[in-house]
Amino acid sequence: MTASTEWLSVESLDLDGQGVAHNAEGKVVFIEGALPGEQVQVSVFRRKNQWEQATITALRRESSQRVTPRCPHFGTCGGCNMQHLQPSAQLATKQRALEDGLRHLGKVKPEQVLRPIEGPAWGYRYRARLSVRLVAKKGKVLVGFHERKSSHVADMSRCEVLPPHLSALLPRLADLIGSMDHPDRLPQIEVAVGDDVVALVLRHLAPLTAADLQRLRDFAAQHSVQWWLQPHDPATVRPLDARDAVLSYSLPEFGITMRFRPTDFTQVNHQINRTLVTRALRLLDPQPAERVIDWFCGLGNFTLPIATLAREVLGIEGSAALVERSRENAAFNGLSAKTRFAASNLFEIDTRGLAALGAADKWLIDPPREGAFALAKALADVALNPGAAPGYRPPRRIVYVSCNPATLARDAGLLVHQAGYTLAAAGAVNMFPHTAHVESLAVFDRVEP
Repeated sequence: MTASTEWLSVESLDLDGQGVAHNAEGKVVFIEGALPGEQVQVSVFRRKNQWEQATITALRRESSQRVTPRCPHFGTCGGCNMQHLQPSAQLATKQRALEDGLRHLGKVKPEQVLRPIEGPAWGYRYRARLSVRLVAKKGKVLVGFHERKSSHVADMSRCEVLPPHLSALLPRLADLIGSMDHPDRLPQIEVAVGDDVVALVLRHLAPLTAADLQRLRDFAAQHSVQWWLQPHDPATVRPLDARDAVLSYSLPEFGITMRFRPTDFTQVNHQINRTLVTRALRLLDPQPAERVIDWFCGLGNFTLPIATLAREVLGIEGSAALVERSRENAAFNGLSAKTRFAASNLFEIDTRGLAALGAADKWLIDPPREGAFALAKALADVALNPGAAPGYRPPRRIVYVSCNPATLARDAGLLVHQAGYTLAAAGAVNMFPHTAHVESLAVFDRVEP
């Protein structure tokens, strides 16, 4: 057990941004807010047989990479738990986490380490889910993110990772909700920022009165935003006014405009997304005669740019409704002739499913946190038993965009050790500065027999 008077030497950071140390007994101690190279005393708040979790009570030797957090709510708000670490050091930590995961979990090492993708450290967050809470004891409404390890809403005056014009709306949104007829029945505001407009989705647990609807319209006119209403699940989201029905973001290098609804999944960081799409396509290198498959295609974020370069792109998603939205985006950008879309459960796909969808020269995979295990396993099964899909030709190159280094490492192990690929390159993507979230990009090339 770690004594409160014991000085611990912090050795590294874990995937949650906690300092890692060992106490005098050799037990691992995870320390919130501690940085590598620091010596700290701690207060343990959670004990297990193999590890403890603690907070800093005293700091004797400070890291040269420690900085003063820019946000006044740091430490109270549950987001941005790495603001006390220099941004360049944050990125190095994420790159190291990616490489360590590949080595330890996947037993693989990239032949080339890609230069990390980075962008602005502040004002980058174009999607967010804000909690709303009427706090009778304070006599006010709070709008913001949850407090750290709590269901309470942080009392926030601003947020440094939201775009400045959106950050400035936080106290005004609190005043608006406080003026409405049933502020205790309005638990959430979801935010989505497009190139030209800010959309706010208000979750309401009771019908809104005519007076409330007018308050929303007046707020929208004053602050140049759109209101969307969500009375039940996300499928019920509708714009308050019919003319406010489309948001968009651009991929100017490819002449693409992506249209989306405020509750659609789009990348939080539009600037990093543009760089990511460009880098991914340069690595994929689609040629005019090639057919490409984009697995987990979403609204077409990668599919449509690929279609500007390749002969044909097949975009595949699990939802038929999302596939239809992808088709609409392809049509809007004049790319219907070069794109096809299909709905398929990609968490259950096997060799027969691969064969049915047809071979492609190259793949782009952009899965959710669960990764693409079924796809990797299907390719491994084809390599180990070619009779499982007679005549099927695996792709020569795969570019894998990951939001979870652990599932990427798992899938990389299958692709390299069983499916006949090399891990040609990998690198980190700093999609969420000041958080421990690690996005990454990996390239797999098939070893020709």
